[in-house]
Amino acid sequence: MNQKNSLGLDKCFGELDDPFKLFEEWFNEAKKSEINDPNALALGTADKSGVPNVRMVLLKGFSDKGFVFYTNLNSKKSGDLKNNPNASMCFHWKSLLRQIRIVGTITNVSNKEADDYYNSRAYGSRIGAWASNQSTVLKNREELYESIENFKKKFPDKKKVPRPDYWSGWSLSPNEIEFWLDGDNRIHQRLKYLKSGNKSWKKVLLSP
Repeated sequence: MNQKNSLGLDKCFGELDDPFKLFEEWFNEAKKSEINDPNALALGTADKSGVPNVRMVLLKGFSDKGFVFYTNLNSKKSGDLKNNPNASMCFHWKSLLRQIRIVGTITNVSNKEADDYYNSRAYGSRIGAWASNQSTVLKNREELYESIENFKKKFPDKKKVPRPDYWSGWSLSPNEIEFWLDGDNRIHQRLKYLKSGNKSWKKVLLSP
């Protein structure tokens, strides 16, 4: 018989009052069990008219301040976030039969944070940040390849490729985090943390 915590949930939910610590535990398990990209997440945004959009991005860092990803600031997702900073994230790890859903508000990371991450990227990825006008219409693929080659000529030194002003990171500061575990006959297990103060969280059970 599976061990349970004090709330009657599977022991993987633990007894933690801090959702960031529980996220870290689950994320570390996913790193070991997922075939690839355990840091992949579905990012949900809405434009100023309320029309929703969702796409996959990669988590590049997290702390009790927020969950961070990087992108072109002229992209569709960034346009949504500039007009409506409310957003959501969803991680789904099939190997663990687990899901984490995060809701909150998004702000830009600092220039130093963006520079540090950008400079850790491979040369080709840094060139790609310059070459791609993300989300705009291409005449053909050759147009993109030509742009890549032009920026390789402009920045031949692999150690000296500056970060474009229009490329940076976003950090989602959560006000709710839900942990979900698959259950038999769709009787899933759900635990939600609701922010109730600057650093305090309230735990509630949800019906499946």
